[in-house]
Amino acid sequence: MRSLVVLLAVLALSQGSEVTRIPLHKGKSIRKALKERGLLEDFLWRHHNADGSKPSGRVANEPLSNYLDCQYFGKISIGTPPQTFTVVFDTGSSDLWVPSIYCRSEACRNHQRFNPFKSSTFRALDEPLSIEYGTGSMEGILGSDTVTVSSIVDSQQILGLSTQEPGEVFVYAHFDGILGLGYPLLASKHSVPVFDSMMNKHLVAQDLFSVYMSRSSEGSMLTLGAIDPSYYTGSLHWVPITVQKYWQFTVDSITVNGVPVACYRGCQAILDTGTSLLVGPSSNILSIQKAIGATPSQLGMFEVNCGRLSSMPSVVFEIDGQKYPLPPSAYVTQEEGSCTTDFQMDNRSELWILGDVFIREYYSVFDRANNRVGLAKAI
Repeated sequence: MRSLVVLLAVLALSQGSEVTRIPLHKGKSIRKALKERGLLEDFLWRHHNADGSKPSGRVANEPLSNYLDCQYFGKISIGTPPQTFTVVFDTGSSDLWVPSIYCRSEACRNHQRFNPFKSSTFRALDEPLSIEYGTGSMEGILGSDTVTVSSIVDSQQILGLSTQEPGEVFVYAHFDGILGLGYPLLASKHSVPVFDSMMNKHLVAQDLFSVYMSRSSEGSMLTLGAIDPSYYTGSLHWVPITVQKYWQFTVDSITVNGVPVACYRGCQAILDTGTSLLVGPSSNILSIQKAIGATPSQLGMFEVNCGRLSSMPSVVFEIDGQKYPLPPSAYVTQEEGSCTTDFQMDNRSELWILGDVFIREYYSVFDRANNRVGLAKAI
């Protein structure tokens, strides 16, 4: 019986032709070994279906392209026959929208536009949509249609068709629209987030998704319905969500060289795949810049001496008792002989935003079944 359980564990953790092998030492159970690797729950779910019955949902991998470490985006299709769009999979919002033929803004003219008249499955909802982002905004109307993400086909998914995309924010974007992966509370009225629709229809194997962000132009991955241990080392550390709107949780402290420099009595932060930098309250960000030796530049950014990178300190985020250091290689951008930090000040909110700067260092699991995020050192 023990050999069967071990065999099941190995089979359950297979990744295509690759197999994640769990070394078992004398006296260590398979359950303990899996738990230490952060894989126990994934195994138990799969083992539940080991009698040969098919799970109700599936696992889908959606490759993401990385544009200059600023934008991560992937492909989806909408309608019948399918019309293809490039979207940011954004955990900091909850609506899906793409440009439409009704939009005459410059941003729409520069991007792929959805034509509802060419889709036999489109249905108009006659409801308005208006979204304000940290940078940029859009206005449009709601409809429903078949949305395909990787191998998951979601029929009658509510989506927005933009009629206006004012300003220049979306004009030069290398993506067409945005697919929000936040909680329903963050979604617009009458809208249902795509991942909620997938969960409600049992289209995903587990009610979670995970994100790996590579530093290369290719290699990043959004995994729907599963955790992929090939993208991280060590164990996942689970952090409870404090407010089910953004993926929000408590940060205990932020230190440099063991000295608190921000978030002195704890603070709230969100894990946001749609934000490229690491954003915090202005006074706290200034304290971090001072602690790492950064000085303001004429363009409003903060610079460091490129020759000092090897001796600069890490900025350490302590979250739920676990330390997550960001080394200089993570928070400094080198470009054309200058080095600037990736910390950004925000005068409008006390909420910290741990964007792509953080996620590139830490593989991130967004678990809706248990309302928590899992973090582990990315490969």
